[in-house]
Amino acid sequence: MDAAQALADLTEISSQIEGAVLFDEGGAVLGSTLGSDEAAQGVAKAAAQLLEGAGGFRSEGSITQLEASTADGSVFVVRDGARRIAATTGPAPTVGLVFYDLKSCLRNATAEPPKPKRPRRTKPDDEA
Repeated sequence: MDAAQALADLTEISSQIEGAVLFDEGGAVLGSTLGSDEAAQGVAKAAAQLLEGAGGFRSEGSITQLEASTADGSVFVVRDGARRIAATTGPAPTVGLVFYDLKSCLRNATAEPPKPKRPRRTKPDDEA
């Protein structure tokens, strides 16, 4: 599934997510629900900085998910391999559900499309 379809599915199933940006480890935006490329690039850059900054508090391993919240809403960032997703919500989101939805979106966006099935061979009818 491509990034645009994965994000469309995400916003359809998760009413708490107001905006989301899918990006790679280099910061390149792969898809966004935001209105402009500049906004999407800004969110991707800020989300990458959040992951990097939070990683400074760990002695080993890397941060795979984080939430930053204010009275006005939250920002969620999830990392899975080379892909990342950042999303914003309103105040008091259901944190576990938002993380689940974001991880599902990442899996869907990185999943390879199913291979087309080969047509079945049919045996020729016996001629009498």
